[in-house]
Amino acid sequence: MVLGATVMSATAQQKMKIGGTIRGKYEYQTQDKEGRFQVRNARVNVSGDVNEYVSYKAEIDLCDEGTIKMLDAYTKITPWKTLNLTIGQMRVPFTIDAHRSPDQQYFANRSFIAKQVGNVRDVGARLGYTFNVGFPIILEAGMYNGSGLTHQKDYWTNHVNFSSKAQFLFPCGVDLVLSMQKIRPSDVNVMMYDAGINYHKRGFIAEAEYLYKRYAQHAFHPVHAFDGFVSYDIPVRTKLFTKVSPLVRYDYMSDHSDGLRYKVADDGTKTESKDGSLIVNDYKRSRITGGVTLSFDKPFLSDIRINYEKYFYGHEGIAKTSEKDKIVVEFMTHF
Repeated sequence: MVLGATVMSATAQQKMKIGGTIRGKYEYQTQDKEGRFQVRNARVNVSGDVNEYVSYKAEIDLCDEGTIKMLDAYTKITPWKTLNLTIGQMRVPFTIDAHRSPDQQYFANRSFIAKQVGNVRDVGARLGYTFNVGFPIILEAGMYNGSGLTHQKDYWTNHVNFSSKAQFLFPCGVDLVLSMQKIRPSDVNVMMYDAGINYHKRGFIAEAEYLYKRYAQHAFHPVHAFDGFVSYDIPVRTKLFTKVSPLVRYDYMSDHSDGLRYKVADDGTKTESKDGSLIVNDYKRSRITGGVTLSFDKPFLSDIRINYEKYFYGHEGIAKTSEKDKIVVEFMTHF
């Protein structure tokens, strides 16, 4: 029995993969004339196959803006090649840009859609189905607690959050993605609808995505968000780099609420309260980001991302401490 267990353990270890992503960067805000070094991510994950039907993944970020966070922790069951069921903690199937891991991002800092408006991880179950009609169609739908990553113990609810996503991968290099999601951060249901299109051919990539966010009971006005960018890979042959990618992005977000209720004191202090109201957590703004990415060769995927971000606020907009014009130099390594 011990010998059998040892053999099974060795087999499982052979199929285990260890990976991660490290992002260190320097930012300089040109208006304040101040800079900082920051470790944005230090992710480590293990994944693998238990057998031909069952796989798993567990990922932790040891430095998500200075905080340790458990991100992914799920089991996936694949009874057929076209069908899978995932249960655990995961990124919900919603949007294009918010679903990208840090190593898959094109810019040093995420778009407003990926960071503020459509960024959701939760605990639940997701069903995925893939079929082919001359091109692949990927369908995903899931149900989730709404508790987020850190409030699972003693969390019970009679409200269920859901999310669904459809990807149409056309053979001409065009991907169309449609998704919708319902969340309930407090006592207000929030519905989000997202549509995005990506075109990619011979190193050229163009993408546009629009998100509409609606709050029930007219608790807050609807939010509109947009993200669009173009990038072009130029192959080079040097001792260090394999390609250089100039790129530019425009993104926009109207006044945004996180869906929680707050009471605002006379001195402006905000305290979360069930008796409060939804407030503006992120003021209306747009941003133009331009830059270049220098890519190293394999086996490690490593990029140097050099970006300049120019923000535009409305007359009543108040910029957060780290949401101002800046120069960003980021080193990203994925292993």
